Amino acid sequence: MKIVILGAGVTGSSVAEALASEENDIVVIDFKPELLEALKERVDIATVTGNAAHPSVLEQAGVGIADIVIAVTDRDETNMLACLIINTLYKRPKTIARVRAIDYLTHPHLFSPKGIPVDFVISPEQIVMESIRNLIEFPGVLHISDFAGGLVRLFSVKVVADGFLTGKKIKALKEKFSNGKIRIAAIFRQGQPLVVNGEATIETDDEVFFVAPRKEVRRVLKELNKLEAPLKRIIIAGGGHIGKRLALALEKDHQVKIIEKDSRRAKKIADDLHNTTILLGDCADETLLIDESIESTDLFCAITNNDGVNIISASLAKSLGARKAICLLNHVSYSKLLPGTGIDVAVLPNQETLGSILKHVRRGDVAQVSSLCGGTAEAIEAIAHKSKGLNSVVGRPVHSINLPEGIVLGALIRNQQVIPVHHDTLFEENDHVVMFAIDKKLVSSIEKTFQPI
Repeated sequence: MKIVILGAGVTGSSVAEALASEENDIVVIDFKPELLEALKERVDIATVTGNAAHPSVLEQAGVGIADIVIAVTDRDETNMLACLIINTLYKRPKTIARVRAIDYLTHPHLFSPKGIPVDFVISPEQIVMESIRNLIEFPGVLHISDFAGGLVRLFSVKVVADGFLTGKKIKALKEKFSNGKIRIAAIFRQGQPLVVNGEATIETDDEVFFVAPRKEVRRVLKELNKLEAPLKRIIIAGGGHIGKRLALALEKDHQVKIIEKDSRRAKKIADDLHNTTILLGDCADETLLIDESIESTDLFCAITNNDGVNIISASLAKSLGARKAICLLNHVSYSKLLPGTGIDVAVLPNQETLGSILKHVRRGDVAQVSSLCGGTAEAIEAIAHKSKGLNSVVGRPVHSINLPEGIVLGALIRNQQVIPVHHDTLFEENDHVVMFAIDKKLVSSIEKTFQPI
């Protein structure tokens, strides 16, 4: 597949690295040659230096013969204008544009057929905010994502010494959750996946992924002794796009404070947030945190645009008595610094955003994708269709689908209902099937199996 990416910033680079590893033909456009050179040193791609919204630059990148254009420059206007130009001159490529400003997103008709011709609009800030809000709703989990319009949730927990999961075999847990709707999708040990079978034993520090109907998640967490007390008193470090959106989502039902060091930004968000306290200052200032009763704070959420500040402030807050600390990291390599800091969860914006892009790139009828474990694993919601090929799943039982080891069927949704999955369950037309691939190299098997022909 030929894919043109507009923008070689953090998001564009992470998307290029992920898609280039899957043998796609990638071209990246950016006006900063140093960013392109750095990217070329890591990934085998082609690059074009120039303004991504100039027709001549788009032509040089081969947009006319591209399958998909992903516009993720740091300017909304450049992304939208590029899509408009592409639609006018070529019409062929599918376009995906990052749009960050709430002003644009609150007017969805702008992106209607008669408006700006963007096939799919993504908002990383909204995606990350929703991810953090999910973690706040379920404070005992490391990751949580929705499938089938929220009917099913994939979530992971960390195994602690002497916890409920410690030393348990998978078959014992399968017996406990025997209704066929709750399944163990994966186990990762020291970042490496284990084959999920009945004899596998869970150990301390493992990350275990479960798939369950949305209404069952709390029950499962309670059974696992992972259903923690609600997070009510929250301090958000950073009043940027994500911080403001998060406060807007939380301020009705939580006690929310934002620490923002830029006085102009602090004033602006104070005008828009009516039930949130805005504090002007440094989120890594120990005196400020103590003055704001950090020891009685349920959650310190460090989401500035500086990874170093996030790590330092979240670690400091936890050491001063904050019950939970979440840290946003734009560079996945920095997650190696977290052990020993006390930080509970790291949120990786590029990984969260990647899933929203991959669902438009994946072959077959794919409704949702979640990129997991630093991008090494993937959960996919595919839709079953009849086909003339030998790989058609419709009308066949689960046990006859020859997916390779490492792909686990997590949930089956039919007519907006989660149904039990057993070895003799038959797939039907338009079934939504949620699967976990412990290595994204296995995704091609899912694409092939669920490819309408």
